[in-house]
Amino acid sequence: MMEKKQGKLLKIYIGESDKYGGKPLYKYILELAKKEGIAGSTIFRGMAGFGKTSVIHSTSILRFSTDLPILIEIVDLQEKIDHLKGLICEVMEDGELTGGLITEEKVDILFYRGNEKQ
Repeated sequence: MMEKKQGKLLKIYIGESDKYGGKPLYKYILELAKKEGIAGSTIFRGMAGFGKTSVIHSTSILRFSTDLPILIEIVDLQEKIDHLKGLICEVMEDGELTGGLITEEKVDILFYRGNEKQ
């Protein structure tokens, strides 16, 4: 059965080498989202990208990068995303990172409830 609701998609752009509390920042954010009961989150590792410094980080064989771009997508209802965004902003301000970017957009969420008899 499908249920449709209005929600938010939060996108967080960071580098692979960014850390918080001694662990990779992307992993910390994923665990935080799970702890806060968020509907879903996915982490993507980019092949190439650049940020405010305009330094290109890539998977080029000639130049092995240890700081590839990371994109974290988190989706849920607006209230839950707004709460989580506040927590993530605090973490990013206190973390060891070279820079970051957060975007958000309104989305239609289609919840598919699985067959509970499985």
